[in-house]
Amino acid sequence: MLFALPMSNKAIIDIRALTKVYNLGQVKVPALNGVNIEVLEGSYVALMGPSGSGKSTLLNILGCLDRPTGGVYRLGGEDVSAMSDRQLSQIRGQRIGFIFQSYNLIPQLNVVENIHVPLFYQGRDIRSCYDHCAGLALKVGLRGRLDHRPMQLSGGQQQRVAVARSLANNPLMVLADEPTGNLDSTTGEEILALLDELHADGRTIIIVTHDPKVALRAERVIHLMDGLVDRVEHHERSMVAAANGAKGRAS
Repeated sequence: MLFALPMSNKAIIDIRALTKVYNLGQVKVPALNGVNIEVLEGSYVALMGPSGSGKSTLLNILGCLDRPTGGVYRLGGEDVSAMSDRQLSQIRGQRIGFIFQSYNLIPQLNVVENIHVPLFYQGRDIRSCYDHCAGLALKVGLRGRLDHRPMQLSGGQQQRVAVARSLANNPLMVLADEPTGNLDSTTGEEILALLDELHADGRTIIIVTHDPKVALRAERVIHLMDGLVDRVEHHERSMVAAANGAKGRAS
């Protein structure tokens, strides 16, 4: 196991009547039209929906990369809806881990240095954090690659770096945006297995995906349509375990 966190029934995300409208010149484009979502700590949730459904906008708001036009977003019990850019930046750096489809690694940095990036923005230097970051690299299967730069790694190895980087700040939750979109099926399965392990250890995971097979690994799938929650699917723990091959996870 990567980590062992206590499970709880506390809502880590509480969204009420959330709206987002983009002003494109004289045109107002609604992206979210009154979304209500609650996510409990330790949950594994998938967001699905066609292009234009609002899932990317919702993920950006969840990750404090954007703010809503209206409604309330509480993260870990704290209302982040109307925070300043500086406050949102602090929340991102301290409470949220990100995994992107395109990895978003810095080419000039090696594996350990890329994992350290979230801590750099907290003012912590690499010397004081080296053992922590190197340990994360080992935990995601990057032994022997610590000094390698992204160009020297396969796509799967780069995404492993991204997974480790998402954990560097011990976040409240990990947001994964199509994390297997650029990977072959075998390598994608390995990355999903890492997310399964994080979830099994109590980490809150929210993943955006277009693949129903990937979504099946989550306990809950939220389908968005036209900026609203269209429907919600609940997967029994036994179904999730069968989907990801993790033994002993069914209750």
